[in-house]
Amino acid sequence: MKRILTVLLIMVSAINAFAQNQGAGSDKSTYQNPIFGGDYPDPSLLRDGKDYYMVHSSFDYYPGLTIWHSQDLVNWVPLTNALQKYVGDVWAPDLVKYNNRFYIYFPANKTNFVISAENINGPWSEPIDLKIGNIDPGHVTDDKGNRYLYFSNGDYIGLSKDGLKIVGDVKHAYDGWKIPREWSIECFCMEGPKLFKKGDYYYLTVAEGGTAGPATSHMVVSARSKTPFGPWENSPYNPVVRTESDAERWWSKGHSTIFEDANGKWWMMLHAYEKGFYNLGRQTLLQPVEWTKDGWYKIPDGIKTDEPIAKPKGTALPQFSLNDDFLGNTLKPQWKFFGGVDTSRFKATIKGLVVKGKGNGVGDSAPLVCVPSGHSYTAEVEMEIEGDATGGLVLFYNNTYFSGILADKQDILTNLRGWQFPTEKNVHKRHVYLRLKNVNNNVDMFYSLDGKEWKKTENSAEVSSYNHNALSGFLGLRIALCSIGDGTVTFKNFKYAAL
Repeated sequence: MKRILTVLLIMVSAINAFAQNQGAGSDKSTYQNPIFGGDYPDPSLLRDGKDYYMVHSSFDYYPGLTIWHSQDLVNWVPLTNALQKYVGDVWAPDLVKYNNRFYIYFPANKTNFVISAENINGPWSEPIDLKIGNIDPGHVTDDKGNRYLYFSNGDYIGLSKDGLKIVGDVKHAYDGWKIPREWSIECFCMEGPKLFKKGDYYYLTVAEGGTAGPATSHMVVSARSKTPFGPWENSPYNPVVRTESDAERWWSKGHSTIFEDANGKWWMMLHAYEKGFYNLGRQTLLQPVEWTKDGWYKIPDGIKTDEPIAKPKGTALPQFSLNDDFLGNTLKPQWKFFGGVDTSRFKATIKGLVVKGKGNGVGDSAPLVCVPSGHSYTAEVEMEIEGDATGGLVLFYNNTYFSGILADKQDILTNLRGWQFPTEKNVHKRHVYLRLKNVNNNVDMFYSLDGKEWKKTENSAEVSSYNHNALSGFLGLRIALCSIGDGTVTFKNFKYAAL
């Protein structure tokens, strides 16, 4: 009996873990964080009627600023990538709608840009340089329709009516909430201003404490004012959200958008690192907020980020999958090239996605990447190799840090932290399948000649250290397809499966 109970407990634990990694709750009436598993930091949410749209920081991965769509806040599908032109490392954006036009404001390359569109699906405009520094622009309008941008340091500046130019001078309005010196934080680091008006007050929400560092660093801070320019009164409930101990599952919770859903309920979309899985990056979380009688928002009593929460009302969209046969005439929105898009490099054909080789190794190959969503999974792809190209399936942090399995015209190669070598010689003839199996950061590597019978190579990798606190960059570990050298690699039948 004791053995049976033990087996049952293990099964329940496994089922719960799977549900948590998928954003599903313990039953159909609840959900479980994260809403976006994997590297989806700095969420900015816009509600338009019964539809919700969200963008995140896209960093050096292009096309950038993927717009996601939902009607229930839990199930999301990608619509389009709004940013095609390379302008640098894209950080925390703000997605807004004004006078029936959509805008995304975002910092990159030590300045701030704006893109706009009449339809959320695009086409989106070329980026316009606003020629103003600072980071994390947050858009707000006053009662007369005048437009302003706030920045991470508490400064703001006016915008033209069309939102495409700055007007006036930079002014300072907010100094943040003073963090007790005895708390363990990375830095004061105020960032991510998001603004809205409710009743007589404008509400300003910021993050403080540093986005990584100790688990107790990042936090959500709120203030309000009768004008969009201050003076700002800090909330008596500050910090509204904070990780209080490294025993919690979600670390460095912060960078929040506060919004009302289509049914009159209020919510907070935010990000956090997951204990033990820093290399997944900052994941997107959702939790409810409530309003007090004296006009402040706070987290309802009894709500915990890492426990099941009652689902919002709404229609669930079809479940999104990373699987891709590469037989369409365009790339699906989940795919990005590291360092910018060169459209002359790739072509979608009836045989698969043909990618010209580039560089001499993984780091300078500008790989095609997507975001894994859970702790444990398999990823596999079929490849045909022409010329002197080398194709690969690797886990990629940036162009310096990566590990995975590759194949040239006849050999299977292993790459461990940049050290690349043949591990199986003369085993295929330009057509091969590669697989990675990642179980809690331990990665085994496989190849196959037919996609059915798989052979494990000698080499495996441990990838938990591929994270911001070790390597900087604010990134997460992504699955990458590489085409290296002189020739082409045709990719087919990419398959991703949670374990």
